Amino acid sequence: MKQKKKQVTALLTAAAMAAVAAGCGKADSSKGTDGNDSPHIGIIFTQAGLGGNSFNDLALDGVKRAAEDYGITFDQVEPKSVADEEIIQDEMASSEEYDLIICVGDEQVDALNNVASVYTEQKFALLDATSELDNVASYSCKAQEGSFMVGALAVLASQGQIDSKLTGSDTIGFIGGVDNPLINQFAAGFEAGAVYVDEDINVLVDYVGGFNDPTTAKTIANTFHEKGAEIIFHASGASGMGLFQAAEEKGFLSIGVNLNQNSIAPDYIMASMLKKLDNCAYQAITSIVENTYTGENQLMGLRDGGVDFTLEGSNIKVPDDINQKLDEIRQAVISGEIEVPEE
Repeated sequence: MKQKKKQVTALLTAAAMAAVAAGCGKADSSKGTDGNDSPHIGIIFTQAGLGGNSFNDLALDGVKRAAEDYGITFDQVEPKSVADEEIIQDEMASSEEYDLIICVGDEQVDALNNVASVYTEQKFALLDATSELDNVASYSCKAQEGSFMVGALAVLASQGQIDSKLTGSDTIGFIGGVDNPLINQFAAGFEAGAVYVDEDINVLVDYVGGFNDPTTAKTIANTFHEKGAEIIFHASGASGMGLFQAAEEKGFLSIGVNLNQNSIAPDYIMASMLKKLDNCAYQAITSIVENTYTGENQLMGLRDGGVDFTLEGSNIKVPDDINQKLDEIRQAVISGEIEVPEE
């Protein structure tokens, strides 16, 4: 661990200050409990930023938990654009002040491969994407497995008409942020889980085109509802707030993503698929604290707590018989009896 020349306070680090001065984004610092000898961590979010209860917020939760448990200090930066991400990465790496720099999201891969190739002694962690560089530890979640579970839940709930908003429709929907391999893991798992329960189910799929466009997501959701979808799942970041607005206005059910979004609209959000980037961030920092860091790719699924789903905080009550069926499906996925597709 590097020795810090001064305690981290509410002031920005030199790297973060440079990033802001260049117009690259918003930075913030947090102080741990252990003083100057604690590891110093940097985390760079995607351009979607914090808010909307999405995966940037989840990654930050993992860093905050590490700060409480290990006394680490950290700086966080919200880039204004994808182009700014490489500048911020370079500023942090060149400062030589960080024991680990965490980069969130697939959109940072190209920039990170460039920067990490130059600063080969700097340790990086990449969340929700992969890199083959020796100084980049990649942490990815099997999004398809968590999505499989909520796809099965959606059909079982619809068949059972567990809520007054459900009529037994044979149509459900999925809204993705962008049409790329990562988001398609969500779509593939959701559809596979639905078809596992009912091979004749109709699954509507569309993409917003971005992760911070609730207006377009709301339009897609309304269109899906007009076509008969009474339960719609999203993997679209902050765009998903538009889905929840549509659900409240039109009176259908929705499923959140990444972290527990149920409390946003508990009468209209039945469940949330959990993509536990908080655990990924926490494990990455643990490897620095315990000096076990290796630049390896780690893939986490239902078996090891990388993904899951939750009903907590929703006012939609799922009957015990459906929960029991879901537990059976979960075990079948974990055992390998059910193979969940990625695309």
